[in-house]
Amino acid sequence: HTHTHTHTHPSNMKPYVSLLITFILFSLASMPTVVQGELWKVFDEISSTSTVVDLTHSFDSNIPHFPLFPAETVTTLFTHEEDGFFAQEFCHVGQWGTHCDPPVHFHAGLRTTSSIPVSEMFLKLVVIDVSEQVQQNPDYTIRMEDIEAWESRHGRVPSGSFVIMRTDWFKRWPDAAAMANKDSEGVAHYPGWSQEVLTYLYEERQITASGHETTDTDPGVATSQDDFSLESYILGLNRFQIELITNTDQVPEAGALLSVSWPKAADGSGFPARLFAIVPSSAPSSAVTLVVDPLNIVLVLFFALALSV
Repeated sequence: HTHTHTHTHPSNMKPYVSLLITFILFSLASMPTVVQGELWKVFDEISSTSTVVDLTHSFDSNIPHFPLFPAETVTTLFTHEEDGFFAQEFCHVGQWGTHCDPPVHFHAGLRTTSSIPVSEMFLKLVVIDVSEQVQQNPDYTIRMEDIEAWESRHGRVPSGSFVIMRTDWFKRWPDAAAMANKDSEGVAHYPGWSQEVLTYLYEERQITASGHETTDTDPGVATSQDDFSLESYILGLNRFQIELITNTDQVPEAGALLSVSWPKAADGSGFPARLFAIVPSSAPSSAVTLVVDPLNIVLVLFFALALSV
């Protein structure tokens, strides 16, 4: 028998090896390079492609507030004319204006304003818009169908996010009577959360916190009967909430970031908060951005040239 053997000379494989190594090197070059100041680059990118929306009401002594709380007082202690500097003393309850309700507000032994970590103060922002429903019915409470509609458009509510219920009730601020919207029998009519939605968001989607534009978590018809069970539920999970949020109509349903903070009052039961959203100037692209380090590109070209010789 005659056997025919076909041998591939190593030199014939050289172009293929060159291509393979070039591909590997280019893949490595395409990986983001972490260098000093990388977050500054992120900041520059965000600053050039987004806007900042203030979600906080200014407060004074005449704003809507829980009726059992006293009004704020402001005392001028020093003036420019007499003392060369200006200083005021503010006296108000913790739950004043746009504010944080920490868990201890309803439940002894749970977290306070000073024990909530800053890691829970910069979050993905989810906005559930039920403003049209509220316009038709001021007693509207958010429903699972509202959440399901949001998730059908944007995917799952992100774990660890902050969820705002948008009602456009903030447009009634600072008219206390309009915010309470009481009927002739003294029953308040304003929108609120629902137990099924809060249970889903906190226990299934594992959100960090939630907020709303009204004075209370619970709808007006419930609070008129001293029913604050929904607020008690949130705080009982050792989670915090933010009340009296504004400008929710300037924030998209998905894609924004939220900064929420308050002064670190030791073991505080609540405090005025400052919220702002970082909002993309345009809809985010679905395209993948390839980050390439210039030095790695030079190395790729150098090795590719060397291998081809």
